Amino acid sequence: MTGPLKVAVQMDPMDTVNIDGDSSFALMLAAQARGHSLWHYEVRHMSLREGMNGLAAEREDRLFARARPVTVQRVRGNHYTFGDPVLLDLSTMDVILMRQDPPFDMAYITATHMLEHVHRADGTGTLVVNDPASVRNAPEKLLVTHFPELMPPTLVTWDVDAIRGFRATHKDIIVKPLFGNGGAGVFRIKHDDENLASLLEMHFARSREPLMIQRYEPAVRQGDKRIILIDGEPVGGVNRVPAAGEARSNMHVGGRPEKTGLTNREREICARIGPTLKAQGLLFTGIDVIGDYLTEINVTSPTGLQEIGRFDGVDLPSQIWDAIEGKLVR
Repeated sequence: MTGPLKVAVQMDPMDTVNIDGDSSFALMLAAQARGHSLWHYEVRHMSLREGMNGLAAEREDRLFARARPVTVQRVRGNHYTFGDPVLLDLSTMDVILMRQDPPFDMAYITATHMLEHVHRADGTGTLVVNDPASVRNAPEKLLVTHFPELMPPTLVTWDVDAIRGFRATHKDIIVKPLFGNGGAGVFRIKHDDENLASLLEMHFARSREPLMIQRYEPAVRQGDKRIILIDGEPVGGVNRVPAAGEARSNMHVGGRPEKTGLTNREREICARIGPTLKAQGLLFTGIDVIGDYLTEINVTSPTGLQEIGRFDGVDLPSQIWDAIEGKLVR
């Protein structure tokens, strides 16, 4: 037992939280139940100060956040209470949960650089979950490309002709922004869809980022499974079935959650990727599997804890805190 911890949660505004589905909220409730103290802040409240310590003539780096002590409760419309704002030295925290939602843009990347100033992977200081350098180096739609034998045919490119050629080969494709989330900007484009050119023009007119193109997998009609891994080990999953007339299964856009178990193929996928996730300090991750194929590895702010808990009767937030506490040297 580590004793009470000081926990800072870097996330989106508390008033946007859906208490019935938000995994960050579930983690906060579990931490509070263990007697841990919580502070909340947003990325825009962070400040990195660098310079020389005038007394010791040594370099002094400090990462601060204008944060608020927070208590949480499962009461709709009254799910949090803030204390007075404080300028929090993040190096004094035992744990920082990096839980703000993507998009994975330069602001997100900058936050990972800043958090590296306080993160101590050996557990002797502040532990950032997930490891900020690994989050930066493993955006979910790119980390998965290191496991090509587990994926459906996939293309990541700026090249319009390459995208046209990919569709000519596979006929039915999914087009999605490389650094998006929640199903935003995801399109199914069939072989005879005349909107592909306009879609590509619109994307590249507003973004310098490439697109990810994947072969459409009809198995998605039976569901897109979210599997949670803790320190590289699978602990549960939830199936997300697209609404009628919808190609996306994300619960943000109407996907229906269903109880599910893990197939042999899904356990094979987890066994293949698990050691990499563990070695990179990606303690809490969620993977997406359609049919026999791994499509994404979510490392930024995975969701699904509450849905799995309701279906399977398991307390995944507590399991995550067990894993976090086990990494701290106190």
